[in-house]
Amino acid sequence: MAIFGWTVHGDGKHVKQGEVVKTYERLTWPRTIGFGAQHVVAMFGSTFIFPIVMGLNPQLAVMMSGVATIIFLLIVKGRIPSYLGTSAAFVGGVAAVHAQGGMPQEVTGAIMVAGIVLALAGVFIHLVGAQFLTKVLPPVVVGGVVMLIGFNLAPVVARTYWPQDQWIALIVMLFTIVIAVVAKGFLGRMAVLLGLVFGYLLSWVFDRAFGQITSFSSSAGEATTHWRVDWSSVYAADWLGLPPMTDAAAGVVGFHLPVFNAAAIIVMLPGVIALVAENVGHVKAVEEMMGEPLDKYVGRAVVGDGVATAVVTMVGGSPTTTHAENIGVMAATRVYSTAAYWAAAGIAILFGFSPKFGALISSVPGGVLGGIMVVLYGMIGLLGAKIWIENKVDFARPVNMVPIAAGVIIAIGDVSLKFSETFTLSGITLGTIVVLVMYHLGRWLTDRSAGRAGAAADPGARNVKRE
Repeated sequence: MAIFGWTVHGDGKHVKQGEVVKTYERLTWPRTIGFGAQHVVAMFGSTFIFPIVMGLNPQLAVMMSGVATIIFLLIVKGRIPSYLGTSAAFVGGVAAVHAQGGMPQEVTGAIMVAGIVLALAGVFIHLVGAQFLTKVLPPVVVGGVVMLIGFNLAPVVARTYWPQDQWIALIVMLFTIVIAVVAKGFLGRMAVLLGLVFGYLLSWVFDRAFGQITSFSSSAGEATTHWRVDWSSVYAADWLGLPPMTDAAAGVVGFHLPVFNAAAIIVMLPGVIALVAENVGHVKAVEEMMGEPLDKYVGRAVVGDGVATAVVTMVGGSPTTTHAENIGVMAATRVYSTAAYWAAAGIAILFGFSPKFGALISSVPGGVLGGIMVVLYGMIGLLGAKIWIENKVDFARPVNMVPIAAGVIIAIGDVSLKFSETFTLSGITLGTIVVLVMYHLGRWLTDRSAGRAGAAADPGARNVKRE
């Protein structure tokens, strides 16, 4: 399949019940651009917020996320529909670097090296082949990793977005569910975007009807009294403009070249573990949704994320990862066209050239995002259960049940294991390690125990030559 060789699905306007739009297909360009916009909306919250948490420039992060997505689509030859937004895997490492007096240049330098290591890991996965990967990541493990990736996001909703306006969040959640379930055709597949627009308008109506709300504000980091819809930053922003250059004296972070510091690099490398797990889990989730084998592209996906992370941090951008939010959008819409992701990348790059549009998207009320993310994150987690069901995973066997249960709870609770002041494993990373290590250890112990039991039952068995 040529990267740009999309065929029009049906008449390009309608998708029949039960049908999907495949990676090599597209709808009409206006509809494709609409789906691209929906993907931008889905990834925008974390892609805009995490750079702020890491002390990087959010406008630059959005712009470079479009560049990263293009790099990824080229490397995977258009076979894996995914958007590369800002990764949270390095947030802890970045905090440690800043705590040691590190500069933004050292942060991006360390993440750039981690990106190169990630790309090398992808090359290894590609060379050893999917069979080795399947042995390491059988369906029970893959389902567990997909589930813990999705459900690990639950505290983000519960602690950050839902408390900002619980009633708006509840209404938007109900509206999105109803549209996704009841609406037919194009409208049903745009439920997430329609939910956002509906929630935005409803928040404005609540402001007019009930006045300001006193609640947690993600921008202030504490409870404040504020309008649900605040356009002050939109009015102040310019229509056109590049992100600024980094100016330490003025406290401005933007474009800059990386600086390499050994201590910072060591702190950042554990994030590679999470990114490998995320990428493999995301590819497996997409494979399950699409019903198409993608094993031979898993290595390419990891390489794509690694190369993209190295390239964007080279100019001061944020680390990237395939975004679970966009997988949730595909699960809801069943539109897997990579043309939509090229459209999303283009839209993100344009946003990067417009501080005004960036401010507009970032002004979406937190309660609205809370209502939408409850649906999306839950769907991601349940994709893991779908993998188990369709692969007939037997949870009557303790080796399948116990390690997965522990890993999922670690991820949901964001449990951490602190080794030192600069190195902590937590959440997705720790949960994935527990799932992988304890499952394979359990299998080895089970097989060893079964072998001993067989030898005891048949003393002559040990003398039988194995083929």
